Amino acid sequence: MTPRLTAEFWVQAYLTRLRLNDIPAFVTSKGDATAGSVIVKLNTLDGNSQAFSRSWDAAGNRVWTVFSEGADADVEAYLARQRSFDPDIWIIEVEDRHGRTLLDEPGLSG
Repeated sequence: MTPRLTAEFWVQAYLTRLRLNDIPAFVTSKGDATAGSVIVKLNTLDGNSQAFSRSWDAAGNRVWTVFSEGADADVEAYLARQRSFDPDIWIIEVEDRHGRTLLDEPGLSG
């Protein structure tokens, strides 16, 4: 079995990768340092957003999936509901007009 990174370690590495690509990002909800799940909110700064969460594909690989998208207020409402169910989640807000999250890059699926 492959060891998994702690949530906090993954979040810090992700924020560093975004910073190196000049993509602003902020932790808007700090979850459990060890095992908290992570949601990435992409704000395209045009009133719309998407929320990504890790899941498993049919082949058993970890992938990022859009769980909510649309008006920023609607995505925020979705995130508020998620926080009420799971106070240990991490939420990272990425702000990029071009829609870049870097989640498709190697090393960020884990």
